[in-house]
Amino acid sequence: MKLALAATTAAAALLFTGCASKNAKYVDSQGPETIVSLDRINIQDWNAAADKLVAKLLASNVLERAPELPAVMAISRIRNNTAVQVDTDNLTKKIRVALLETGKVVTTTTLGADGKVEDAMAAEVGSMQAFMAGEKQKTVLPYYTLSGKLLDDSVKSGNTRQVTYTFQLSLTTTKDGLAVWEGEEQITKQGQRSTVGW
Repeated sequence: MKLALAATTAAAALLFTGCASKNAKYVDSQGPETIVSLDRINIQDWNAAADKLVAKLLASNVLERAPELPAVMAISRIRNNTAVQVDTDNLTKKIRVALLETGKVVTTTTLGADGKVEDAMAAEVGSMQAFMAGEKQKTVLPYYTLSGKLLDDSVKSGNTRQVTYTFQLSLTTTKDGLAVWEGEEQITKQGQRSTVGW
């Protein structure tokens, strides 16, 4: 019985070892060795779109028009109109980090689209501090909101398939609701038809 159990355990270990990724390695997230997929937005797509959109926004000098710097920005809704399910934080977080590093923008995490806040604890602690001090909570309202949309367009010709992912962003001033900057970035990928699926 013990021999059979040991043999079963050894076989299971070999099976799991065989299923593990062979030759797994680290690659640069923005390098040429990353895997490109037509069926989804890859990490290099998010990186490229965020970098280019931030560069366009900074080149416009619109952030300097805020009455005081760093300007407070809130992330509004980023609509996903693509055929794939994505987490739009892959785009917005990279943009937020890049803008924060410029010293021109800070992002509020206690106000959010549709009443959803990113940092509920910070919102609750702020309310508690104001209550204990006998004051009204002093929430800093955003001067800007960042909203956007993700789109895709897919075409085929023979065995070649092409997909374009479009990243659209709008920066709006809350005092008047005017879009003071809009940016669009497209990532286009081509590949051969797969032998399975499609």
